[in-house]
Amino acid sequence: MALGKSISFKMSNPIIKVENLSKSYIIGHESRERYTTLRDQMTQKAKSWFSFGTKEKIKHTTEEFWALKDINFEINKGDRVGIIGRNGAGKSTLLKILSRITEPTTGKITIGGRVASLLEVGTGFHPELTGRENIFLNGAILGMSRVEIRKKFDEIVDFAEVEKFLDTPVKRYSSGMYVRLAFAVAAHLEPEILIVDEVLAVGDALFQKKCLGKMEDVSKNEGRTVLFVSHNLSAIRTLCNSGIYLTDGKTIGKEIINTTIHNYNSSVQINTSLKSHLLVGSLILKSIEIKDSPSSLSNVTIKFSLYVENDTVLNSLVMLIYNNIGQRMAILDFRDKIKIKEFLKGQVIYFTNVINKIPIIEGDYSIGFYISTDQKTMNILELARFTVSPKKPETETYIIPYDVSNRGLIELEYKTDITVEYD
Repeated sequence: MALGKSISFKMSNPIIKVENLSKSYIIGHESRERYTTLRDQMTQKAKSWFSFGTKEKIKHTTEEFWALKDINFEINKGDRVGIIGRNGAGKSTLLKILSRITEPTTGKITIGGRVASLLEVGTGFHPELTGRENIFLNGAILGMSRVEIRKKFDEIVDFAEVEKFLDTPVKRYSSGMYVRLAFAVAAHLEPEILIVDEVLAVGDALFQKKCLGKMEDVSKNEGRTVLFVSHNLSAIRTLCNSGIYLTDGKTIGKEIINTTIHNYNSSVQINTSLKSHLLVGSLILKSIEIKDSPSSLSNVTIKFSLYVENDTVLNSLVMLIYNNIGQRMAILDFRDKIKIKEFLKGQVIYFTNVINKIPIIEGDYSIGFYISTDQKTMNILELARFTVSPKKPETETYIIPYDVSNRGLIELEYKTDITVEYD
């Protein structure tokens, strides 16, 4: 890890260049003039045998849907680019166009190298062929000779951990085995550009970690370019050095990965109508307030109140604090503070919480609750957001801290004494 290393996005000789890219689809709609039951349809069919009556009219309409609209960006050789956005934002469509699986409606794409794609389970595999045969087939598609594939063959099999089933048709593989072999082939057969969609989520946690390590290795050590789509923002932050945020088929530029994730999280709409936010069947979150603008290692006051709509027994209440990639940072456990277990209709419960020297680094955070009553138990997330700013300098010789991505998740309060002596 290179601390304080700056990332430049000046595009000198991009390996991928996308200009004014758009993709549209024609969506068909069918609507009947009235609702008909099975009995109506059978009656209508019987009548049609004996008469030339008017048939039920069905209206057909079409609509043009733009999955991508005027996309522009450039990617340099060796970049590790995370593509993020909500479902339906156009991420998979973009990858399919870059992989030459589908054609764009308008625009231009320039790609300066071989592309290996892993977009869904079974991509590029022939189900009737064995694992061994599919390795050679994929290598041939990438333009590699049989000799080149043989040099990588043992590494692929070892990484995929499917040696026992190598001569079995892949149609008999589990989805996890499919993904392990497909990723191993894509990562080891030396394409200049590796494109990976959310498909890695099919694998187990250990294999996902192994894949992320391999993608980082081929990018940093071998200079290959990686495009990675995932809803796992923690994995995106770990692997990628830059990001593209897609929303409604449009891109919000190409930025360093922390900025991309921040833009994405800032766009997520949080329910601000807290006075009517039902937590469980009988408790309503009436208000929530984070006082002042907290900074790392400063005191933070969080107040909230609950309205008791119906008599209820409150067994457990815990405040949950998450960072902007969904990792739980801390909890505030109120079980030992709830003296009255049963609360009555019409009561309002006020909580004032002071966190001394909040030990988290600057960034965006969200608050939720774990709540258990005699009626229901559940987690309610993202009820409110707050931002922590960098800790305040203690001396005039304040040194600018390292980038957030290099400093971990928490801020430590510590003192250091340095002495120098002759041995």
